[in-house]
This record gives sequence, structure tokens and C-alpha cells, in this order.
Amino acid sequence: MQTTIRSSISFTGVGLHSGLRARMTILPASAEYGIWFRRTDVIGRDPMVQAHWAAVSEATLCTKISNIAGTTVSTIEHVMAALAGCGIHNALIEIDGPEVPILDGSSAPFASGIMARGVRVLDAPLRCFQVLKPVEVRHGDAVARLEPAETLEIDFEIDFADAAIGHQQKRMSMANGAFLRELSDCRTFCRQADVDAMRASGRALGGNPGENAVVFDGDRVVSPGGLRRADEPVRHKMLDALGDLALAGAPILGRYTGVRAGHAMTNRLLRALFADPSAYRIVDCDAATRRRLPGSDISPADIPAVA
Repeated sequence: MQTTIRSSISFTGVGLHSGLRARMTILPASAEYGIWFRRTDVIGRDPMVQAHWAAVSEATLCTKISNIAGTTVSTIEHVMAALAGCGIHNALIEIDGPEVPILDGSSAPFASGIMARGVRVLDAPLRCFQVLKPVEVRHGDAVARLEPAETLEIDFEIDFADAAIGHQQKRMSMANGAFLRELSDCRTFCRQADVDAMRASGRALGGNPGENAVVFDGDRVVSPGGLRRADEPVRHKMLDALGDLALAGAPILGRYTGVRAGHAMTNRLLRALFADPSAYRIVDCDAATRRRLPGSDISPADIPAVA
């Protein structure tokens, strides 16, 4: 069955890239509503933006969605991952600024808030997109691929020159609360040189190493407190992938593989999948299938305690 959040929950913080402070509230929604953002600060044009792969207008440093009136919401991937990881299919997200608060740089604060409010089951069947054949996109050395699998699996590989990151690879099924336990607390990361360059150009104004991002400099972890997990970078890439895949509009039954991939590659992959009707089919999820989805059999205790 489809679900929504039981009661509203609010978050306040700055955007990582804009530096602008915003208040965001996740509210319950009816069956078949999907996930929508509403810009409460927008007057005189359409404030509603659907969280959907076709609405993605930019995906370089983060995922930004737009409507035809030019209303945008950026850095949506962490809250989208939390919604998917908590099994929420319908919600209205009100926000009074252009960027979702970065908070600690992970999905854990969003997931914790959602779980504290609880999940309400709606009287409507849940449908999934079942991947029927491999679909792949490439850009240089970067690869993103979807292929058939019984549940959503994510296999990610990264390779950075910085010795503190280096080569990392991890593969996981997202079933039975694995996202909450293993990925939700993993923070966004960047290199010190990138932070310096972005700040020099007026971006990343909301970034605060140690509070909302992990910063690496060669063989050093610059952020106070170090890493939450030894392979936190690749786990965060998996978190991002789940959030971006949630823009499909329904859960995906398939294996996602990302090699040096990012937001743009995942969005290109969804566009390629839905451009080929023979690559997928829509299926009603029976009880056995629902138990294999990311939001099944979860509890607040699955969310790691983070600083």
C-alpha cells in the first residue's frame, strides 16, 4: 500500500550552495499525490515543483528541479533519499527559499524526523517500476546502469586522487532498512581545493566543515571529528543515488551501478530508462515485494546515533 507521513515535521538551516537560510516542512499528502515542493516565498507565479526526473533542470553539484514558470528547488537529493528510505510515497514539502537546508550533510536528520512522526498507510495500491533489461549511460570514465533485480540494489565505485578517499566500492540491497542503518548518516564530501574555489566564486557559502560536509585535503580529513565510517564517501554517493532514483516517481526494482557517476548521470539514466518502453514495466507490489523495498520493516532504532 502507498504511504504518507503521519504528521508534519519542520527543519530549518542554510543551503550548502546558496548560503540562504530556509524553513522546510514535510506535510502529509493523499494517495497518488507523489512528492511535490511548494515555494511559500514565491508570489505571482506557480510555486509548485514536482519531484520528478523530468523536472530536473540542473544536476552538477546537486539536483535542482524546476517548473515551467521558472520556480526552482535545489539540493533535494538528501531529503528525497530519506523519504525513499522511510518508505514515504506521498508528501507535500513546503519551503521558503530556493535550497533545501543541508543540516549535517546527510539524510539522518530528515529520516529521524520522519520516523518520529510515523508513517500512515493509505488505501491505495503501491506500484513499482520493474527493470526488464539493462539500460546504461556513459560519459568519459563515468558509467550509470540499471539492470533487472528482485529489489533495489545499489553498487557504487569511486576513485579520487586524494589519498584520504582513494578507491572505494560498495554494493548493498536497500531492503529491510539497510539505507537507514548503513547509509543515512553518511555526509556529503568535497576537497579543500574545491571549497576554496567555490567560495572564491561566491558559492558554497553555507558550507561549514565538521557541521555539514566532510572536507578532504590530500591524505587528511580536514573536518573536525573525522569520518563517521571508513568508507563514508562511497556510502554518501549511494545515498545520493537513492535520492536521485526516487525521482522516478515510484520505487524501482532493479540493480543500479554507478562508476564515478553523479547526479547528472543518474538523471540521464532515468531518462534513458523511461524513453524505452521495453526496458521496464509497471507492476502492483504484493506483500512479498513490499517487504523487499527500502522502507519495509524499519524503526527509529535503525537510524545511527550521530554527532
